[in-house]
Amino acid sequence: MRIAILAVTSLLALSACAAGEIPVERRIARSTPAVSVTARGETTPVGTANADAADDPAIWRNAADPAASLIVGTDKKAGVYVYGLDGKVRDFIDAGRVNNVDLREGVTIHGNPGILVVASDRNDLLNAKLALFRLDPASAKLTALGTVAAGQGEAYGVCLARDAGGISAFIVLKDGTINQVALDASGATPRGRIVRTMKLGTQSEGCAADDRTGRLYVAEEDVGLWRFDAGSTVPVKIAAADGKNIVADAEGVAIAAIGEKDGYVLVSSQGDNAYAVYRLADDSYVGRFRIAAGAVGATEETDGIELMLGDFGPAYPGGLFVAQDGSNAAGAQNFKLVAWDDIKAALGLD
Repeated sequence: MRIAILAVTSLLALSACAAGEIPVERRIARSTPAVSVTARGETTPVGTANADAADDPAIWRNAADPAASLIVGTDKKAGVYVYGLDGKVRDFIDAGRVNNVDLREGVTIHGNPGILVVASDRNDLLNAKLALFRLDPASAKLTALGTVAAGQGEAYGVCLARDAGGISAFIVLKDGTINQVALDASGATPRGRIVRTMKLGTQSEGCAADDRTGRLYVAEEDVGLWRFDAGSTVPVKIAAADGKNIVADAEGVAIAAIGEKDGYVLVSSQGDNAYAVYRLADDSYVGRFRIAAGAVGATEETDGIELMLGDFGPAYPGGLFVAQDGSNAAGAQNFKLVAWDDIKAALGLD
């Protein structure tokens, strides 16, 4: 009997390896070395326990009182949370299956400037939608504005961009289609129209848009990181998910904007619990880091990430990096908060 059990176990192990299910320890050993940083804070876990639920964050910086800035994050099985920098829940709105989220301030909403929050709405798997909300910075409360049609297919990733024409949402469908939707939230009911469509070959999700240059960065999970130049539908590959700098899945994408055109683009290397950094100016590889256990826990299997430079108070004076933690030891998944200054120091960045 023992021989039979060992034989079955060996067959199962071989089957797993054949299917590409390489243990994370081996993936880490094969990948490019990464420096370590520790998080300075974390959010309260999302309400959906024992499931892959927390997904994507967005950041609003309070210029008048940086320590009072807010983080918006999705529970992709339930709705949208608002957190303070202390990690405590300030608000939750039941929006069903919303996957990724982004925001911009100074957007005309119902005739007045405000903070527009947009999430990719997966409640209808055949018809993608964008769910729009207004964030009140004083109360930290979200108000639902309605939904906008965003194309046929399953909504997955989303990121916002501002240009001379106003505000656009790039919605990444699960099959790799990317629709640019021009948004108008100024009236009683939000409106949107698709003004550009792009395509990657396979499942894609994370994205980030650079308002300064009009470039869009998208992660194709099993393939790597791409960019689309302003107005273009032709993708340019920045990096491959070859098991070295990026270990599949390539997931969340975030931009560190410095000056008029400089900075970095970061991508979650989910397969080995790391984050790869590339220079915006020439797409060159800069380095990798991991969030190790410290005052709060480490991060594993990160989906969404977000980064914003600037003063966020005493704990995050140079900028704030937020990463979803896919295996939070305390229970349900949550988001970890890291000082950009710590990342810069670990990687030796200017």
